[in-house]
Amino acid sequence: MSKKYKFLEPYTFANGVKVKNRVVIPPMTEASGFEEGSITSDELRYFRMHSGGVGLFISPVANVSVSGKGFEGELAITDDRYLPGLTKMASAMKQNGTKAILQIFHAGRMSNSKILRGERPVSASSVAAERPNAEVPRELTGDEINQIITDFGEGTRRAIQAGFDGVELHGANTYLLQQFFSPHSNRRTDKWGGDVDGRMSFALAVIKRCHEVIQQYADHPFILGYRLSPEEIETPGIRLADTLHLVDVLCGQPLDYLHISMGYAWRTSLNDQADTEPLILKIKRQVAGRLPLIAVGSVEKPADAEKVMAAGIDFVALGREMLREPNWVQKVAADDEAGIRYTISEQDLDELGITPAMWNFLIVRLKSAMHISNQPDYDKDQFDHKLAPHEGA
Repeated sequence: MSKKYKFLEPYTFANGVKVKNRVVIPPMTEASGFEEGSITSDELRYFRMHSGGVGLFISPVANVSVSGKGFEGELAITDDRYLPGLTKMASAMKQNGTKAILQIFHAGRMSNSKILRGERPVSASSVAAERPNAEVPRELTGDEINQIITDFGEGTRRAIQAGFDGVELHGANTYLLQQFFSPHSNRRTDKWGGDVDGRMSFALAVIKRCHEVIQQYADHPFILGYRLSPEEIETPGIRLADTLHLVDVLCGQPLDYLHISMGYAWRTSLNDQADTEPLILKIKRQVAGRLPLIAVGSVEKPADAEKVMAAGIDFVALGREMLREPNWVQKVAADDEAGIRYTISEQDLDELGITPAMWNFLIVRLKSAMHISNQPDYDKDQFDHKLAPHEGA
């Protein structure tokens, strides 16, 4: 090799799990599951084709509760009957030593009664999301909240039994864990709401339950990660001070990493245009080395990834670029950077394992992006923030 990159170096988590490099495939919606949540052979093929190079492969999200489904083609982990398919999925993702992480969530109000087959979506409070055609969710009862916490634990148990190397709790992109933390979606006055500490109670309870399950069922070190979005643009909404407090508390929990969800790794504040320091650096300073961090967002070339490493971030995630070039890590390691593919053609889809459903999903979002970018009040950072719930990269 003519170059030595930090992101190609191995990393060992505090729990003893060793990964072969610092490159991550982040969770990306591929909308290719069966209607009832089972994995398809097309998805297994996609996982096999995109695994093997990176250190960590974080899966598309799987819902832990029947009420938690957020979109069609989504994976489910709500019942033991999904275990055979999930076992095949874990195996497909663990090619050549790649560690397989299953992302789990509950969509909360980021769903609708059509997706939920006639059932009304639920959330922390009966407040609709600020998006077109959003339905007003039903406020969860205390018993229902406790059941969802249990569901997260059961999802973790199934991930362990299926052979995954860890789970990532999806506390980002306006889904239920974030909905409880947000003053926009959580107007509760009981123990699950109120001030910033009350609003993080749900997330802490989920982490506690998942950790208990790991201690009970895992016979080897198992990773527990947490993904979060730094800010919301709604008013009221999550602001950076809230997130830095949350990060401080999360660093004291039984977690193995924090994953910061942004459309651009070096994005600055959505709400304070005068603040030019990237959010990831603010979060890194707050973490102060207590947990490893994953940065994501518009990282494509080796120099982009190495810039993240140079800032002292532990892992770098490549989303859309990994769709275009599944052998990105292998080509960099073989000193074949000139061979890296940075574009995608419809003629390439089969060799990339991209299904028609996933391609249609990408095209719809591209058209949406083109439409919004032609508007006079277009703001790329805010649009990327709105993209995040499904794009995840």
